[in-house]
Amino acid sequence: MTATLHYFYDPLCGWCYGAAPLVKAARDVIDVKAHGGGMMTGARRQPVTPQLRGFVMPHDARIAQLSRQPFGDAYANGLLRDTTAVFDSEPPTAAILAAEALAGRGLDLLAALQVAHYVDGRRIADRAVLIELAGAIGLPPAPFADALDRQTGAAVQAHFEETRSLMAQVGAQGFPSFVLEIGGVMTRVDASRHMGRPQEFQDWLREQTPQTDISADRRFACDADGCAL
Repeated sequence: MTATLHYFYDPLCGWCYGAAPLVKAARDVIDVKAHGGGMMTGARRQPVTPQLRGFVMPHDARIAQLSRQPFGDAYANGLLRDTTAVFDSEPPTAAILAAEALAGRGLDLLAALQVAHYVDGRRIADRAVLIELAGAIGLPPAPFADALDRQTGAAVQAHFEETRSLMAQVGAQGFPSFVLEIGGVMTRVDASRHMGRPQEFQDWLREQTPQTDISADRRFACDADGCAL
């Protein structure tokens, strides 16, 4: 029986960065399908301000404590102090779609983008940065740039709409959220108890569908510490 873990994410969601080791562990035992939700797009794009930094820093500290994910000084005291920067989820999500369409590497690029943002303090909404990071995971620049162009604009907007429709259908409230599909049955599942313990999570996933050895049961519904849609 086939099993898929649906992963609802945003590349600028700190809790999604915190869940990155769990996603990596899950990919070893189950097919993971990523759905970008466009948390910071359109009117929700966020220019970097002292107020934004003051808001996200306590959340980042909480994420680091629970997930053991590193947050770099180039992010905390570089990017988050750069008032010329704008946080925009659309370009990096389009890049993830391009990497997936080009080589099935969408989740690999997401992981690279998260490190670039939260550790290295890079502007992951910039086209040149996206092409550079795609190259760093082995995607040739010219074909990737063409794929990025095809996923920009209407294509990524359609993806956001599809994601939000599916989230509404399954009752997912924010990012990150996880839904397990087995034999066409969709179930929201809770992975927050495994935060910071990816091996434990992977072992638990195996237990859910021993007949295939690629299963997961995982929900990470946003709460007061999560990311609202």
